Amino acid sequence: MDICPKCGLPLQACVCEEIARTEQRIQITTEKKRFGKIMTIIQGFQGIDLKTLAKGLKQELACGGTVKENTIELQGNHSRTAKQALVKLGFSENAIE
Repeated sequence: MDICPKCGLPLQACVCEEIARTEQRIQITTEKKRFGKIMTIIQGFQGIDLKTLAKGLKQELACGGTVKENTIELQGNHSRTAKQALVKLGFSENAIE
């Protein structure tokens, strides 16, 4: 049986990811890129697997995107709907600005 190095529980019962989700201070902003394209930038994650989170956000919001330098960049203006999608994925609504 494998043991989590952070919390000491078995990997099947590990709660590190859920605890990390409640302690985040997430910021959602928009930025204008080349050729007038709008990108939604989501930053402030610590201790979260960004690739799987970005995949879930892209599926929920039906858009493209990428992970760069501890931020998630989504194609299009999703500043209003990204907060609801993050809450659906288990983040606290009070932690999202």
